[in-house]
Amino acid sequence: MAKKAANKSAQSTAATGTVPVVGAREACPCGSGRRYKACHGRQAAHAEQELVQRPFEGLPGEADWVALRELVPAATAPLTLTAAAAAGAAGEVPSVTLATVLPLAWPALRRPDGSILLGLQTQSSSGDLSRDLADALVQALTIEPGTPVPTRRAPADGPRLQELLDLDAPFAPAVHTGFEFWLEDAESASGEVAASLERANASAIPTEKLAGVDSAYWCGTPDKNHLRWVMTVPEEQLLDALARLAATGDASLGEGTKLVGSFRAHGLTVPVWDLPVEMSAADCEKPAATFAERLAGALAQEAPLTGEERRARANLVSRQVTLN
Repeated sequence: MAKKAANKSAQSTAATGTVPVVGAREACPCGSGRRYKACHGRQAAHAEQELVQRPFEGLPGEADWVALRELVPAATAPLTLTAAAAAGAAGEVPSVTLATVLPLAWPALRRPDGSILLGLQTQSSSGDLSRDLADALVQALTIEPGTPVPTRRAPADGPRLQELLDLDAPFAPAVHTGFEFWLEDAESASGEVAASLERANASAIPTEKLAGVDSAYWCGTPDKNHLRWVMTVPEEQLLDALARLAATGDASLGEGTKLVGSFRAHGLTVPVWDLPVEMSAADCEKPAATFAERLAGALAQEAPLTGEERRARANLVSRQVTLN
């Protein structure tokens, strides 16, 4: 009987060109005679573990996507669907807004008025954050208004954000002081949502986006402030340039500031400066613009690093942290 079932599964697989998922110890539906975990299950497990290093590559504002995913507590940005994605919506095409995080860590929420909030700071299940976010968006387009999207594993052949969003539309994030944007009327929040809102607001670090340079975010803490600047320059090239500036004392943003290292996040490098507690986001604007000019000059240099520059680079690398 088991042999007939296996043969039937093999015929089905041959007809569809796909191998369905079964239990690890069951016979593989492809008809090989081996257990699933030793046959196509091994390929499926490998695919799940593969990590897309730059999931937001190709999207407008890639650096800001990374910042909102990893660095910014509360922010939103309007998104524009492609015509094909909009055609898949149930009823009228809703407005779609990206949000750093949603109540109870929902992947997405279809609000009572039909508009959609898409959560960015959610757990990735597939190794491709773009595919996970796209899956949440696809679900949100078809569920009933007033319904959150449940967490699930995105299908391996599902679309990515790059296929659902208009790549010609600008990406313009707005940073908020709290998470009241979750609700149409924050004062009416109750139950778990109200508790989640209170906890989120209490833990949010004050953050502001600089206006004069791209993808730089100031944040304030009790002891010192910081500037975190997401850059799309290739890592090795950027580290060389930062080392050249550090070796000549030109890597700071002014008196009392210091370039202390960098993050790696979603394939991009994020230099970080310590700032005096009295230095506001507005105070960073002019020093950051001046630094951008110095950095451009350092990036243009092609000579090998000097001994002092190599030591400065090694110091920067030793204080580099990978966020994902």
